[in-house]
This record gives sequence, structure tokens and C-alpha cells, in this order.
Amino acid sequence: QVQLVESGGGLVQPGGSLRLSCAASGMTIRPYVMRWYRQAPGKERELVAGITSGGSTNYGESVKGRFTISRDNAQKTVSLQMNSLKPEDTAVYFCNAALGLLGYWGQGTQVTVSS
Repeated sequence: QVQLVESGGGLVQPGGSLRLSCAASGMTIRPYVMRWYRQAPGKERELVAGITSGGSTNYGESVKGRFTISRDNAQKTVSLQMNSLKPEDTAVYFCNAALGLLGYWGQGTQVTVSS
């Protein structure tokens, strides 16, 4: 059974940092493009960051320079280091694994940025 499980979310003050992790089971992540998405209340799900099997990365405009995505194929994990957090970063963050038409989603982890 394939599963993606996110962790690391929580409440943080503006300007703070959080590190999200996504752990895969029942699959190897090596060939997959791994991405983080987020969805705030009343808004559409948006791409936060992605990393290819070769390690190339891309980021949403609103997080460039603040967030860093990384992957560890041996540990089957993908991480998202989030620095200089803003209230507008508040959302549920989802991990996604994609390979062609094949895709998997985690259940999400809540990130709340508030003083």
C-alpha cells in the first residue's frame, strides 16, 4: 500500500521557521517528481515547490528565496525548509509524488503563521 505521510506542521510566529517532512512507504520515490502544494481556506491548491528525480528544483513565486525543497531517495523522504514565514503562508501543506499519469497525495499537515 502506497502512502505519503506529512509531518512537521504547527503554529509559528511570523518570521519563524518550520521544516516539513514527507515520508513515503510502499514505494520508492527515486523516479518520481516530488512536490509540495498548499491550500488555504477558500483558495485553490497551489504549487509551493518541486524537485525532480535529478534534483532540479522549482518554486512558487511567493516562496522563492524563503523555502527550500530537498529529497533523500534512500530514506524515501522529501523535506520543505520554510524560513521567514508570513501569515499568508498559513495553509494545509500536501506532499505529492508524480510519475507520468501516476500520482499520490498525502493527507496534509497544517501550518499556521500567527502572532
